Amino acid sequence: MNNQNHALELERKHAELEKAIAEEEKRPSPDNIRLAKLKSEKLKLRDRLANH
Repeated sequence: MNNQNHALELERKHAELEKAIAEEEKRPSPDNIRLAKLKSEKLKLRDRLANH
């Protein structure tokens, strides 16, 4: 996978995580552990994108 495709894949995963976080936050009783994991994963992806 070339660098551009890799960056696009990371951006796609980042967007999916943003959507999952938003959906979880909309729930009447959000799962705080799941939210923490999703947010942590999103930050890791953001760092990978920044260093890419």
